[in-house]
Amino acid sequence: MSLLKRLDNARWATIFGYLAMVCVLIIVGVPLFWIVITSFKERGDIYTQPAVYWPHSWHPENYSEATTALPFWSFLRNSIIITGIISAVKFVLGVLSAYGLVFLRFPGKTVLFLVIIAALMVPNQITVISNYALVAQLGWRNTFQGIIVPLCGVAFGTFLMRNHFLSLPAEVIEAARMDGAGWWRLLTRVVLPMSGPTMVAFAVVTLVNEWNEYLWPFLMADDARVATLPVGLTLLQNTENPSVTNWGPVMAGTLLTMLPILIVFLALQRHMIKGLTSGAVKG
Repeated sequence: MSLLKRLDNARWATIFGYLAMVCVLIIVGVPLFWIVITSFKERGDIYTQPAVYWPHSWHPENYSEATTALPFWSFLRNSIIITGIISAVKFVLGVLSAYGLVFLRFPGKTVLFLVIIAALMVPNQITVISNYALVAQLGWRNTFQGIIVPLCGVAFGTFLMRNHFLSLPAEVIEAARMDGAGWWRLLTRVVLPMSGPTMVAFAVVTLVNEWNEYLWPFLMADDARVATLPVGLTLLQNTENPSVTNWGPVMAGTLLTMLPILIVFLALQRHMIKGLTSGAVKG
């Protein structure tokens, strides 16, 4: 009976698992399908009631309109610059701060880590007003540094990398120290080579978050000189008739915005998943 009961439980677990995957697929897939289909619709098909789930005639010109109605390539350049600089700064600060919290001895280390944890609990929207006032006083509005500097906080990266460094084999670390490895050699020759998947996970999460950042660049950018792609999509809604948005080019622009970071994520997803789960099993 016990064997039959276990088999029955396993069967129900499999069924519920597949049902959960179907629900997730519907929740994620239906909006994505709608974005793709709408990007090929003419304006008449978009505002038809009841909704048209398949275009009567395909309109790929939406993609050319999305890249020509506004300086799309300037927005793309700005997004690459801002995302690249912020991600690089966050990565370096996250790794070094986590290394210091784990492997260096100094007073107040526990208190400092608690402050970092507290920073994770504070939504970014709460600090917008104070950051905006400070950036405006410095004369950094509508500049790259005005967008980049306030976004370089690295609490999540420090938390992630610290927990991973704590899971590294203590025997290997002690052996390196006994061989006379200083802090730089210990970091570059021992700690980082054992932390590849977690560093990839940290880098991918940071890249995705910064690429999709909208609120702060929207507040800081007054024109196309520093505006990013998410901000450009907002401007794309009002290019023709502000009262009636032509959602075809907007959805086309949305897909073009998603494409670069989607390629990065697909290329690195295995390393990312391995890095996020590396500390789950220890032995």
